[in-house]
Formats: sequence, structure tokens, C-alpha cells
Amino acid sequence: MASFRVTAALIGTLLSAGQASAHGIATAMVVFPTGTFLRGYNPSYQYENPPPKVIGWSTPNDLQNTFVDPTKYSNPDIICHLGATPAALEAPINAGDVLEIQWTPWPASHKGPVLDYLAKCDGPCTNVDKAKLKFFKIQEVGLVDAATDVWGASELTNNNNSWLVRIPTDIAPGNYVLRHEIIALHAANSLYGAQNYPFCFSLAISSSGTSQPAGVLGTDLYKANDPGIHFTLFNKLSTYDIPGPTLYSGALPVSQSKPAAIKASATGVASLAVPAAAPKPTVAASMAAAGDAPSPVVPVRRRIPVPTVY
Repeated sequence: MASFRVTAALIGTLLSAGQASAHGIATAMVVFPTGTFLRGYNPSYQYENPPPKVIGWSTPNDLQNTFVDPTKYSNPDIICHLGATPAALEAPINAGDVLEIQWTPWPASHKGPVLDYLAKCDGPCTNVDKAKLKFFKIQEVGLVDAATDVWGASELTNNNNSWLVRIPTDIAPGNYVLRHEIIALHAANSLYGAQNYPFCFSLAISSSGTSQPAGVLGTDLYKANDPGIHFTLFNKLSTYDIPGPTLYSGALPVSQSKPAAIKASATGVASLAVPAAAPKPTVAASMAAAGDAPSPVVPVRRRIPVPTVY
């Protein structure tokens, strides 16, 4: 028992050191307009017994908050990060909701695009084969302002390490995987120097829509020599070709702004069974379905009212 305590303490020290010196991870989600906070995944959870059930896909091999490089674009690691496995729970949301993805501190020097994708699961996402998921892009923010060198990742950093994405209103109800990603370009002048930071969350989406967009396998999203991947960040820029498939026609833009207030916390649901348009589960119902106690409300960061969505 003493040996186990020493080992656990050592692991915690290593994890803390890695997080302090490395890049960043997407750790949580807040659903608006309800302001409901749901925990994502942290690699330290694998050392808890039992590990908490969360909506974020597990990334047990990402102990140093590292990246996926272009040599792995045809490897399943590019889909939801290193060794990722499906989340135990899904976030109950409505089509049209705005999701705030919370990150650990992101380095201001790591500029590049931020991209968001959805892929529909054939049934619950808890046991989906990630290699078969087909993703369609619902948001892309690349070079925002060439004169001031502002990128999508810059907006994330400036907005308290958070990112907003709106779920399209016309998609069919069901269980989906949200793939959220930063591509850091500071070393992308080398052929394999781009750094991808993909993270996934499982969603149970209630909707009256019927659209089922075609998607692309995660291992087919990018090529190492794509213009937006093999790229010299420090040249004088006027344009930037955002990598990946074409933006979905039903995508709804959202203005990146400071996060609004967290009003409640929840865990998630096992999955969404949707014969038609289903009502959104309440927070209480979500917790009952998951069979878990609610996650503690995290300290509220400095926030202003819910961002304007257009």
C-alpha cells in the first residue's frame, strides 16, 4: 500500500510537470444558453479508482500534453489524439446551442487555425469505432487579421483560453462526436512540423432538423503537404488556406468573446435515443440517467453576459 501511494504521488508530480512545461488540453465544456458546465477528460483521471465518467474522450497516452504530427495523419491518433477512446457519457444539448470549450493555458506563440467538426455515431458514441466516424466541418477560423498577426488560436488565448462553437440547427437528432482542434504552425515551415491538438467530446443532440451531412474519415482530413499544413508562419501574410474539407453549408458562425457565467453543473447522459425530435434532458434527468453525482462547479472565471450569436 505504501508503495502504491509513493507511485501515485510520483505520477501526480510528473503530470503536473508535464502540464506546466507543455502546451495545452481541452478540459471541459459549458453549454449555453443554460450555462451548464460538464467535465472533459484529463490524463490524470486514469490513476483515479474508479476514474470519473465524463463527456471528453480519454487520451491516456497524452501524459505530456503533446501533439500529433503530420506523420500520423493516416493513423487513428489524428482523430481524437493519442490512443483516444470514447467518452463514458454524452453532453445533452439542443441543436443551435453554443458550446464553450475550455482549455488549459495556450501559448501565445503557438498561432494557427482552430477547427470544429461533427460526426454522427450509429447508436451510442460510448462504443463507436473512431476509425469509421465521418466528420463534417462546422467551424473554421484561420488568419483573422494579417496586420496584427491574429489567428484563431490567438482569439482562444485572448478569450481566457476558451473557444465558442455553435451546433447547426438543421442537423438530425442523435449521438455525435465533436472534434475540436488547434493546429499550431510555429514550426510548420518543416514538412512535418505542424502540430495538431485534436480533442473529442460526445454529444447527445436533440433537434427538429433532418440534415445528415456527408463527412470525411478522420484519417483523410489532412495531408502533410497541404498548403495550410506545410506553411511558413513568419512570412508577411495576406491570406491563409485553412486545411481540411469544405465548411458545412449549414454551419452557423459565432463571435469569439469572453465566456459568460457558469450557472450549473452536470455529468452527462449514457446516450440519446431519438425516434424523432426529442426534448432536451434537464440537468436533473441527465444526472439521474448517468447514475453519478454532479461534478463540482469550477471556480467562475471573469466573465460577461452570453456572447452574441449570429
